[in-house]
Amino acid sequence: MASTIGCVTLTLSLVLAVLFALTVQVFYFSPIDPLLLEIPPSVFSISSTKNNKLQNVIKLGEGLKQPEDVCVDKDGVLYTATRDGWIKRMVRNGKWENWKHINSSTLLGITTSKDGGLIVCDTSLGLLKVTEEDGFSVILSQVNGSQLIFADDVIEASDGNIYFSVGSTKFSLHNWHLDLLEARPNGQLLKYNPMSNETAIVLDDLFFANGVALSKDEDYLIVCETWKFRCVRNWLKGINKGKTDIFIENLPGGPDNINLAPDGSFWIALVQITSERFGFVHTSKVCKHLLASFPRLFNLINSATKSALVVNVGTDGKIIRKFDDNEGKVISFVTSAVEFEDHLYLGSLHSDFVGKLPL
Repeated sequence: MASTIGCVTLTLSLVLAVLFALTVQVFYFSPIDPLLLEIPPSVFSISSTKNNKLQNVIKLGEGLKQPEDVCVDKDGVLYTATRDGWIKRMVRNGKWENWKHINSSTLLGITTSKDGGLIVCDTSLGLLKVTEEDGFSVILSQVNGSQLIFADDVIEASDGNIYFSVGSTKFSLHNWHLDLLEARPNGQLLKYNPMSNETAIVLDDLFFANGVALSKDEDYLIVCETWKFRCVRNWLKGINKGKTDIFIENLPGGPDNINLAPDGSFWIALVQITSERFGFVHTSKVCKHLLASFPRLFNLINSATKSALVVNVGTDGKIIRKFDDNEGKVISFVTSAVEFEDHLYLGSLHSDFVGKLPL
């Protein structure tokens, strides 16, 4: 009898010790200091308005490794940056070329440069310039004496100024899920002046600053706040110069990259941050700490790879068109949408091709 009681006591002691150790690990050593995340109802109602038009995409360059962003130059050449360090391009005849190689697995946003070549965001190296003649060179690797760790998307204005987003000043690309779980405004929008070699903060305290786009007349700049399900607008010219307002909010997904369309509207790729089934995770600090301590658990609830969604938004901030692949049957985790010659070209962090959708 005494032996049985002793075994029970030992077992309970071990269980309590494990629970105490787990509690200390989850809360005391947690890598995040979380806020609760407010998810708009539009995120959970999107399945009721599905059209699955993205299931009609033509697959270009099958075998590409996570082509996150795409752009098209003035000659109609399509470019994308892939996770194996290549800048690949598709010329007019449909042939793909391995154009330039960068020894990096952290390439994100790309844009064409006014004087030729591309400007590329590398979350490890910083802002890069890639040209036919010189390969790649680093434009900017530090901001105010600190390493530039998460350059996300970039656009160049006609005056040569380069605007770019920093997704998070706290977490790296490989720990982006921690920034989501923390849900604090760790992002920035910056401007780099290549003439003076100066970098200035345009907007601070952004909730994961992501896609960046200039308006057709370059009188304002839009930056996506992924964790806030909105895009904000910073005025560069006119009576509102220097002011910032909300361009669109309550989007049915977290806005990733944004690109100007030929008619002056914008294409925004939306990421499904969560689902109705797991939405409770973002309203519980305990759940957030638990997921931050055990990344494999986060992978189980990650909804980004399960669907695809892009919207076309007018200059009035209202959605004009919406295309989706609600179950991700053909394409999923779309991160970029660029319109060129009546087609939409789609980048993705989950599909191994660039999607082409006739408009």
